[in-house]
Amino acid sequence: MKKAFLVREYNRFITCFICGGYLIKPCTIAECLHTFCKSCIVRHFDDSKHCPRCGIQVHETNPCEMLRMDKTMEDIVFKLVPGLQEREKQRERDFWASRESEQPRQGNHEEDETPAKRLKTDQSEDNNKEEHSHVAQTKTESDYHRSDPQIAVCLDCLQSQDGRNNNGDAFLKRLPRRFIRCSSRATVGLIKKFIVRKLELSKEMQLDLLCNGEIMGKDHTLEFIYRTRGKLQNYPMTLQYREKVDFT
Repeated sequence: MKKAFLVREYNRFITCFICGGYLIKPCTIAECLHTFCKSCIVRHFDDSKHCPRCGIQVHETNPCEMLRMDKTMEDIVFKLVPGLQEREKQRERDFWASRESEQPRQGNHEEDETPAKRLKTDQSEDNNKEEHSHVAQTKTESDYHRSDPQIAVCLDCLQSQDGRNNNGDAFLKRLPRRFIRCSSRATVGLIKKFIVRKLELSKEMQLDLLCNGEIMGKDHTLEFIYRTRGKLQNYPMTLQYREKVDFT
């Protein structure tokens, strides 16, 4: 005879650490692999850049970039909790129906106006904030961050005196156009990808990006670098790139 298991025996695996409800649209942090409800973790990142469970720093500037939707976990939750998927879909339909009708609701129908949270009914305001945040993010992405504060940067190739790298091979070439103007929110990792693409290097090619001789972390934004190190230079700020040096 097969042993029957109760759903509560698995609650610690399928509930959100932040709200305590079942995981709805679960998102996993790529750095530590902890999973939370999407709306819960997005709101948490408005005030903190650290994982609420283990305390690790997720990202220096934009931790939401490190979130990954966990469809497998979502399927598990819906299979384990009877009726949860149907109730969530119905709440989502009710929410969008209420948005199409511009007439104000009478009385307290906060649960009907919530887009699909969980078995709790006090999340309408938070979900509205999430929606506005998503709209703002979509608008930003549609204009390719042209509305962001812009910064001018000079990307210079760091060459040794003999023009060779550590392996004795010919060193990296200089960019045809060293001066760029981009969003101040651009990260070092993005600039490295830009250099690799412009120089038609292998995708496996690893680069170091330096400012004033100091290697910059991949999550540093150009604004952060300029405020902490670039002010020691004349404008525009100069960043140097080279093949990644392994110090081990």
